[in-house]
Amino acid sequence: MRKAKAPARWWAETEMQVQFFDLDPMQIVWHGNYVKYLEVARCALLDKIGYNYEQMRESGYMWPIIEMNLRYAGPAAFGQRLLLRAEIVEWENRLRIDYLISDAASGKRLNRATTSQVAVDLSNGEMCFVSPTVLFEKLGVAAP
Repeated sequence: MRKAKAPARWWAETEMQVQFFDLDPMQIVWHGNYVKYLEVARCALLDKIGYNYEQMRESGYMWPIIEMNLRYAGPAAFGQRLLLRAEIVEWENRLRIDYLISDAASGKRLNRATTSQVAVDLSNGEMCFVSPTVLFEKLGVAAP
């Protein structure tokens, strides 16, 4: 199976500031909150291609995350500005998104992550082994 490579246009960046309620007793961002930060970046990306959760549901599909990997390189602290980047890297049989979370001021990498999502037909609950045509349309590429 060939791995499709995403053109540079399928990425989005957004910034956020670390809030007090995201900290752990060590006064750094609790590791589980990075999942929330990935969601912020993913929604910015899905908005950019015009296929966020509402549009997914309207098209007859849901896209649950089936796999998530995170690699921590450094801590984030209260008040720190973060740059969140998400990029689509696979789309033919699943939607794989790579993420980079970095310090907005210095560019220092804090976290890398990847999520994989698959389409599930809302009419019957069946997982699709090929991404539906609507995703290809949103990406502006021909379906296989």
